[in-house]
Amino acid sequence: MANIKNRKFIALDISGKNYLSWVLDVKLHLSAKKLRHTIEEDNTASSEERATALIFLRHHIDDGLKYAYLTVENPLELWQNLNDRFEHLKAVVLPKALND
Repeated sequence: MANIKNRKFIALDISGKNYLSWVLDVKLHLSAKKLRHTIEEDNTASSEERATALIFLRHHIDDGLKYAYLTVENPLELWQNLNDRFEHLKAVVLPKALND
C-alpha cells in the first residue's frame, strides 16, 4: 500500500483500460523532469537519464507488466513495447468518445 502513496498517478493497469490517460500522465511527468526525450526515437539520453526514466516507468505500471518486461533495460524499448501491446485500445476508445 505504501507503494501506491509514492506514485505520482495511477499505474498502468495490466488490462490497459487506463492506457490513454496513463500515456498523457507519463509524458507530462517526464517533460517536467526533463526526461521526455528518453522515450523518443534517436535520443541521446545519458545512461543516468535512461535509468531514471526506466525507474519512473516501472514504478507506474502494474506488477504483472513489470514481470512481463523484466529484462527491458531501456525506457524507449519499454515505452514501445507497451505501445505495441495497448495501441489498439486507441481505435476502440477514441471513436466511441467521438460519438458520445
